[in-house]
Amino acid sequence: MSESIHVAVPPDQLYEMVSDVTRMGEWSPICRACWWDEGDGPRVGAWFTGRNETPERTWETRSQVVAAEPGREFAWEVNDGWVYWGYTFEPADGGTTLTEHWELRPKGVAGFHERYGEQGDAQIAERREAARTGIPATLAAIKQAAESS
Repeated sequence: MSESIHVAVPPDQLYEMVSDVTRMGEWSPICRACWWDEGDGPRVGAWFTGRNETPERTWETRSQVVAAEPGREFAWEVNDGWVYWGYTFEPADGGTTLTEHWELRPKGVAGFHERYGEQGDAQIAERREAARTGIPATLAAIKQAAESS
């Protein structure tokens, strides 16, 4: 699934902001913090940890950057390929069309079923709903932060 928003900031400048995963906690309704492994940063192959919170639980994820093209694309895979998260940046109307992408990969579907058994489908539905509502909220927060800086 994906959604887009127009941001009145050039793609290179917006990429700088979004590829700094340490800022994700400012924008996401579930992710509260991210930090790079020591010495890593926004480059393909880099690793980072994310801390997520919902009213029901708190958990951490491990992610690896899979795309890092300044001004064009920034993306990572969570839990060794379970989930794909990414952003694309396209010049538009003097700013950028920012698109956020989320995809639960087949490895993730299998992993949720293995980890949660009969509750696997319910857990998958919960994650899909979190992405469906979280993506527009995150995009709106990024837009506000970018345009007010």
